[in-house]
Amino acid sequence: MIALIVAHFALAACAGPLVHRLGRRAFVVLALPPAAATVWAFTRWNTAASGGADTWTWEWIPDYGVTLDLRLDALAELMVLLAAGVGALVLLYCASYFTDDTPQLSRFAGNLLAFAGAMLALVLADDLITLYVFWELTTVFSYLLIGHGSEHRHSRRSALQALVVTTFGGLAMLVGFLIIGQAAGTYRISAIVADPPETTLAMSVAVVLVLCGALSKSAIWPFSMWLPNAMAAPTPVSAYLHAAAMVKAGVYLVARLAPAFADVPVWKPVVLVLGGATMLLGGWRALRLNDLKLVLAYGTVSQLGFLTLLAGTGNHDAALAAFAMILAHALFKAPLFLVTGIVDHAAGTRDLRQLSGVGRSLPYVAGVAALSAASMAALPPLLGFAAKEAAFAALLHGSTADRWALVAVVAGSALTTAYTLRFFWGAFLRKPGVPDTPVHRVGPAFLAPPALLAVLGLVLGPAVSWTDRLPNAYADMFPAEPDPYHLALWHGFGLALLLSAVAWAAGAVLFLGRTQVTRLSRRIAWPTADSVFGHLLLGQERLALQVTGFIQRGSLSVYLATTLLVMLGGQLAVLMVDTPWVGAVRPRLWDNPLQGAVAALTCAAALLCLTVRRRMKGVVLAGLTGYGTALLFVVQGAPDLALTQFCMETVAMIVFVLVLRRMPVHFQETVSIWRRASRIPVALAAAATVGVGMWVAAAARSAEPAGAAMVQEVADHGLKDVVATILVDLRAWDTMGESAVLAAAAIGVTSLIYLHRRSEGSMAQEELQGRTAWSLSAHHSSRLLPQGDDAAPERGWLAAGATLAPEHRSIVFEVVARLLFHPILVLSVYLLFCAESLPGGGFVAGLVAGVALITRYLAGGRFELAEAAPLQPGLFTGLGLFISTGVGLLGLGEGTVLHAFTYYGHLPIFGKYHLSTSVLFDFGVYLLVLGVVLDIVRALGAKVDRQIERAAGVLTPDGGPEAGGPLR
Repeated sequence: MIALIVAHFALAACAGPLVHRLGRRAFVVLALPPAAATVWAFTRWNTAASGGADTWTWEWIPDYGVTLDLRLDALAELMVLLAAGVGALVLLYCASYFTDDTPQLSRFAGNLLAFAGAMLALVLADDLITLYVFWELTTVFSYLLIGHGSEHRHSRRSALQALVVTTFGGLAMLVGFLIIGQAAGTYRISAIVADPPETTLAMSVAVVLVLCGALSKSAIWPFSMWLPNAMAAPTPVSAYLHAAAMVKAGVYLVARLAPAFADVPVWKPVVLVLGGATMLLGGWRALRLNDLKLVLAYGTVSQLGFLTLLAGTGNHDAALAAFAMILAHALFKAPLFLVTGIVDHAAGTRDLRQLSGVGRSLPYVAGVAALSAASMAALPPLLGFAAKEAAFAALLHGSTADRWALVAVVAGSALTTAYTLRFFWGAFLRKPGVPDTPVHRVGPAFLAPPALLAVLGLVLGPAVSWTDRLPNAYADMFPAEPDPYHLALWHGFGLALLLSAVAWAAGAVLFLGRTQVTRLSRRIAWPTADSVFGHLLLGQERLALQVTGFIQRGSLSVYLATTLLVMLGGQLAVLMVDTPWVGAVRPRLWDNPLQGAVAALTCAAALLCLTVRRRMKGVVLAGLTGYGTALLFVVQGAPDLALTQFCMETVAMIVFVLVLRRMPVHFQETVSIWRRASRIPVALAAAATVGVGMWVAAAARSAEPAGAAMVQEVADHGLKDVVATILVDLRAWDTMGESAVLAAAAIGVTSLIYLHRRSEGSMAQEELQGRTAWSLSAHHSSRLLPQGDDAAPERGWLAAGATLAPEHRSIVFEVVARLLFHPILVLSVYLLFCAESLPGGGFVAGLVAGVALITRYLAGGRFELAEAAPLQPGLFTGLGLFISTGVGLLGLGEGTVLHAFTYYGHLPIFGKYHLSTSVLFDFGVYLLVLGVVLDIVRALGAKVDRQIERAAGVLTPDGGPEAGGPLR
């Protein structure tokens, strides 16, 4: 099972090269994983039909009891056949639907196959948390597929709407899952269904929350607005996601949990009322639409309401009918969507008012559509008829609530017949006064997928009694009926058949009076859920703007003061109420007087920041506070922290200086004297509160400190540096997460600078027509300096030093940069590999390497930086994350992520050595930090230089992306 799921995602990752090489024929290759899953599901038919199940378990986080459980039983067998079988046919259909030059085809192909893999995992999941993970994956991939045509505003809005609605429901469902799992003592679905927790208020709330997720996924009212708008997606997406896969996920969840929770008092009212209302509202709306896809979309909403009602009824016969109806719906709705795509492809329109005589031009397409439409209208001898008869019989012999639901189902079936006739008439029949629509020929490969599904619906109608072992295996999970229903095409003349006849006749009357029905429908139409959703979003945006305008006044000092005052008030309230200092050990002012002296100087630098008016002075003073903190680490005996603080403060000050080049010299915020004076007590009070809080927290320790145990643990591994070992071994999870956050933050910040693309231009020295940005900034004083060769260095010490004007070059700085660059890099490598026994580590080593590159930039400008680091920063960042993550996953060989391995060896000259995976993990951190520093320097340094040069007109016309030049 897991191999099939992994195969979907692995081949989806290869979709780009496949489409690039094979074009649209790549869809044939991409159809292999779902086809293999279909074949595998057929091989397990007997096991599932006999009431057995195939299971697979992997302990994901053993200490917390989190496992990845997969299970194939009767219901999962049905859903796998639909998700994989229809998915394979849709992928084959895509090979004819698209052309080789379709924009972003590879991305679409990968997303579609990845969605199929997520859907396969969802229906196989036997764990609530696992199900939720793949549930949200289907949400993400559906968002990408619906928004495939992102150049259109409607596509973007529809994708966002689907994402918001289904994610809201998914989050509510997660809370319900957690409540159920805690109450049941397990998150395993099969165990919960076999022994459900007792009904309590908390369980009722959990059931409602879970139903919110299921109903939002299956577009049940009031969450139904997203599905019709999702028709902005290409037709294959509509045929797969919105007929056989994604929207069935909610119905599947209702059917999966119904044996356990159908008796909870809130279950049936929610399911029956909302399911019936959705069936009626969706069918009524479909009668007045003219777009064939929208007719089918609202018809799908109606059918999903019907399926939800059946699946949630909670008895044996209704479960049997729901099982058959889920299968029938996929076999008639998917081919109808695919046929709509063929008509649109051949005629160039889906507007039924413009289509006429298409059935004569495309008889085979019309035949496939007729078979599918007949099954949707529940005409014999198709599977749709057998399933609808089973539904009528189950509700007819049910409770009073079931019989009321039957009234809604019969009315909804009449609407189904009406919009089915409207669809077929609008797509294929001739219309008076409308000329025949010209169409082009449709190849057999294009028609084969919908034809196969339609024929299956025809074959399974008479054969439904031969395959009833599988649906009965699911229905047997409910209490046995005295006279259980059996699936068959013909049960004789009875009340169920009479109700079907009433639905057909009423539907035919509605179709014949379609003009009056359409006029009446539009006259009494309520505001659509889509318009309500739009108004809610608009109101939320307006409220957000008003709140933002009231709170955010544009003053950073006000924001900081507000934050500090809130923190101060909260901490003081806690301290005054709990009085945690009673009995606490009295703090010492210092361990030695040197600490007090350094602390006093650091505080003085911090207070001086409040008095300066020039930005540069403020940066320098703020940097001095950082260096003072590093000195405190030195005095305290923490060289690792001190080294990291020194490097970080140096890089931060340089970044500040680069930013200040584009900012005014003085602070422009006008602050009155009393406001400036009030900042000092606020800052002092906040600092004192934090200090007291740290003291009482440390004094409240009741357990033995963990430091001695960590030192012993590190010593047992033959290591000495406790801090580095904690970061890359004992607490490597934290380091991995912090690395990812650091990368994301750096990419986000620097992306604000790269307005168009993150890649630089040619970065060739030949693009200059005049002075560089640094020369331009010094041009006003160049007339005071010597001119000619006497003013320039006699030789070039840097690779791109000649790009600087003579008056802006520093021979001393260039020589120093030339001499120190490589030693600094060597030092960074030394700090990386010595971290097991000496101060160092990947983080500080990456900062040191970044300082080396910054030195080259400061000495020679942006071209010198390009010579020193010709590769893109993203390569270092991505490679670092890849190495760290890969090393972490390597530990799965021993059963746990980030398990450390150590290899001991012997070299002829160097002697004994050992290589640990923690060093490789640290190397990934090294590359990531180096990439982040390089990205920031390029964005705030080289990019800003380029903008200054372009503004001054000293770049060639092809000198960069904004000038329309080539990109590297």
